[in-house]
Parts: sequence; structure tokens; C-alpha cells
Amino acid sequence: MEEQRIDQVTETTNTSWFSRLGQAFAGVLIGLALVPGSGALLFWNEGRAIKTARGLDEGAGVVRSVAAERVDQANEGRLVHVTATLATAGPALDAEFGVRSAGVRLVRQVEMYQWIEESTTETRTKLGGGEERVTTYKYQRGWSEKPIDSAKFKEPRGHTNPAMVYRARDALAPGVKIGAFAMSESMLAHFGEARALAATTDQADALQRKLRRPVAVIDGVLTVGRDPAEPAVGDLRISFKEVPLQAATVVAAQAGGGFAPYRTKQGTTVSLVSAGTYSAAEMFADAQAANTTLTWILRAVGALLMFVGFSLILRPLSVLGDVIPLLGDIIRAGAGFVGLVCTLAIAPVVIAAGWLFYRPLVGIAVIVIGIAATWGVGRLARQKGAAPVPRPAGPIA
Repeated sequence: MEEQRIDQVTETTNTSWFSRLGQAFAGVLIGLALVPGSGALLFWNEGRAIKTARGLDEGAGVVRSVAAERVDQANEGRLVHVTATLATAGPALDAEFGVRSAGVRLVRQVEMYQWIEESTTETRTKLGGGEERVTTYKYQRGWSEKPIDSAKFKEPRGHTNPAMVYRARDALAPGVKIGAFAMSESMLAHFGEARALAATTDQADALQRKLRRPVAVIDGVLTVGRDPAEPAVGDLRISFKEVPLQAATVVAAQAGGGFAPYRTKQGTTVSLVSAGTYSAAEMFADAQAANTTLTWILRAVGALLMFVGFSLILRPLSVLGDVIPLLGDIIRAGAGFVGLVCTLAIAPVVIAAGWLFYRPLVGIAVIVIGIAATWGVGRLARQKGAAPVPRPAGPIA
């Protein structure tokens, strides 16, 4: 007998005003930790950015380009720049499926057709400060690379996902070298862009015998299931990609017959790998650009965490006002504005403090320029405000 299935479930929960107030005051403690924590993140990020930039500058000043065909022991421990076409001692192999690649890395991707739970929540504040939350859970089938645990669904009946027989995996080719230099697995983990590698009918036949289920090759992908046009829960799609042999560029410390991260006087490390042929200057320029991008990302994350912290600290005010729903909305908007103003005022100060600490001359110069610009704008505004207003001409006699 087929298990009864309900593809949509609605759950309504009510929270009293006192419970909400208690949760809000508990959130204040989190906010009080988030504000200084985010400030510490912003301050640390400035130091990290400056040290990384200085370390890269140091590396750019000492790096030497060497021939890839021979490992010169005189360069042991030094920062070297090497570029050549990669070579391997054998193919990258996925033994479970009998797939091999002449490239650097073989990538297996596995998708299973399974039940997926999606939820949406609507919140309504009631007169007196209570809160009603209506959560709707919807169930639909789709392809996913990750196994979804249907036991954790709000309504698991009729939405059972089977175990995932195969998982995604990467296989590196043995003995990868750039010229005479050995490449480590960590250097190759994210190297290059993968391109599609079509599966064969022989591989499909072997998988069919193993699983005892219909298997077909569709657009180079192994498809497990009775009808690929109308997949059923538990059906699989297994595809392969390869990173081909190609030119590569490495900037790292020469260590033995291979490479190791180069430690700078700043305490940072330099270990750069890129697909393609690039000069040492281009590699360092790309690394500096990546450092700048990461710096701005962490600044945004720190500022966002600070705003969340201030919002949590001010949240009890809006909950108090929710006794009258409209009043609570007004206070909530005002609290959000205050939190934003506090963040915009404090986050730049913390960032400037980081610059003052790690680069005092530059930090002082920036502050002086800012003060001068503010004074100049203010003076210009005062001059415009004090300018005499021309009187209208009198009547012509």
C-alpha cells in the first residue's frame, strides 16, 4: 500500500509578548558581543590586508624566474617563479566507473532525484504585543548533488529519500610535474577549469550490471532510471569532467624537488598557482588584487555584523512598542535607522584606527585630508550663506 502523501503543510505558532520580550533581552547579550566582535574583525582585517600587501611586495622584490627543466639546488628555499606545461606519470582514474583522463584532475559529479522541502514564514504582530507565525512547508521533487535527509522534514510521510549510492569525488593524476618540479595535491586542488568528459556505453553497461537498474548515456551523462524524461525519486545522473594538461605558472619557495609556501618577514606566506603563462609581476599583481577584494569583502561582513549587533541591542524597544502594532513598526524603523547611523559612524573609525596602528603615517595623512576637506566645505558653505543678496533695481524714472 502506497504511503499517504501531503505535499503542503502549514504550521501556526503563537508567541506571547512576555516571551518575545525575554527573547529580545537575550538578543541584547548577543548584540553586546557582536558589536565589539565585529570591531575586532574590522581592525584585524586591516592588519591582515596590510601585512599581506607588504608580504607580496617583499616577494615581488626577491623572486627569481628559473628554468623549469632543471631543479637548481642553489635556489633551495628561495622564492622562485616557474612556468611550463604540466606533465603526469599516468592518467587520473575513477576506478568505480572505469573512467580515466589524461589530464591533471578527474571530477565526478553525482545528482540524485529526491524530495526537497521548502518553507516560507509570515509573521503578524497582534494587539497586545503577541506574535503569530505561519510557516508553510512545500514538497517538490528535483535534482540535488547533496543527499537530503527526509527524516528531518516537517512531514516525512510520503517524502522518503533513499540513500545516495554514489558521491562526488576528485581524482588527481599521479606524479604531476611542471617541468622538473613536482606539484603537490594542495597546489592542484583548485587548479584550472574542468571541461566535460563524456561517458561511454561500456561504462553504462557495467554500471547497469552492478546496480541492476536501467542505465543510459544521455548527452555524455550516465542516467540511472527507467525513464530519463520522467525521473523518479532515487534516479541518478553521473557526469565526469577533466582538467586537461596545460601551461601553468607557480610562484613559491623551492623545496627539494618541488615547492613549499614562502614565508615573508611579515609572517605571511606566498604560494601562487595559476593556469596559463604569466610573468612574476603579473602573478603578484593578481595576488594584490585578490587581497584588495578580500579586504573589502571582510569590511562589508564586519559592518553587517556590527549593524546586526546594534539592531539586537535596540530590539527590546520595538518589542515594547508592539503592544500597539503600529507604534512598534515606527519604533522598529527608528531603531533600524539608529543602528545604521551607529554602524556608519563607528565602522569607519575602527578601520581608520587599524590604519593608524599598522600604517600611522598614511592613517594620519588620511585624517588630515579628511579634516581639511570638511573645513573647506564648511567654509565654502559659510561664505555662500554670508554673500549679500542683490537688491532689485528701482523703477526707472
